[in-house]
Amino acid sequence: MDRTDESASYCPAPADPTPAGRVAGPRYANCVLCAEPTEYGVATPGVVLCPVCEWQEAQRTACSG
Repeated sequence: MDRTDESASYCPAPADPTPAGRVAGPRYANCVLCAEPTEYGVATPGVVLCPVCEWQEAQRTACSG
């Protein structure tokens, strides 16, 4: 295998590093489980969870098989 160009990237960098659904701004939705502010805007569709509840939900679903 010839490695002539060490700086070449196999995967292009994403154009927008912001995850989908997250919006910039001061108006954040409240978590549906604990009512703490989330990282998601109020216009985000679906169930929004705070980082702690997201992590706990991921733990529950990962172990449920």
